[in-house]
Amino acid sequence: MALYGTLVNGGLIIIGSLLGLLFTRIPERYKETVMHGIGLAVVLIGLQMAFTTEVIIVVLLSLLSGAIIGELLNVEHKLNQFGDWIGSKFKTKKNNSSVSQGFVTASLIFVVGAMAIIGALDSGIRGDHEILITKGILDGFVALVLTTTLGFGVALSVIPVMLYQGSIALLATQIERWIPDYFLNGLIVELTAVGGLLIVAIGLNMLKIVQIRIGNLLPSIVTVGIVYYIYQLF
Repeated sequence: MALYGTLVNGGLIIIGSLLGLLFTRIPERYKETVMHGIGLAVVLIGLQMAFTTEVIIVVLLSLLSGAIIGELLNVEHKLNQFGDWIGSKFKTKKNNSSVSQGFVTASLIFVVGAMAIIGALDSGIRGDHEILITKGILDGFVALVLTTTLGFGVALSVIPVMLYQGSIALLATQIERWIPDYFLNGLIVELTAVGGLLIVAIGLNMLKIVQIRIGNLLPSIVTVGIVYYIYQLF
């Protein structure tokens, strides 16, 4: 079953979020320090992923083209609007912003990483769900900690996670017919590097060092495929 790993991943995020709700009343200074710790760990994870690149120009052009497309489409604003809309279904208008922040932050952390892509590909191509199950355990723990500081919106991130990973897993069942292995392997390396830099940006935002419109950089996850294809032609 191609979607088994994705379903387990989603279930563990929900469980982690529900457990996190039990600890939302801890003092604010504890929450702030915990959030800083998560931010530092997120930056480290992102840097480790970014350093895997073999062709830095592909990463650079992917980010530049993705940023232009993201700004034209105003992806960040639309993500926040969607988060606010979801928040309005569960919270009062006064608290919509916190629900939106939790939803957007958790969604980006859970979706952008390399494990989401590689795990979903493994689920679809080989029926191997080990990576997504491992990711689910990690995501569940992160969801627990994030929920203590960002609230119920973190649990709602399961929606884009299921849609994103599920789509990749289903597509992967047919991907070997269209894309040769050598190209797919190289693309995953550069995709991991681009995703790693986006994760670094998430960590910097969590640490409040700078405010990066990460949503407007998300199209780079798509443009990296086009840029890498053009690179291979030359």
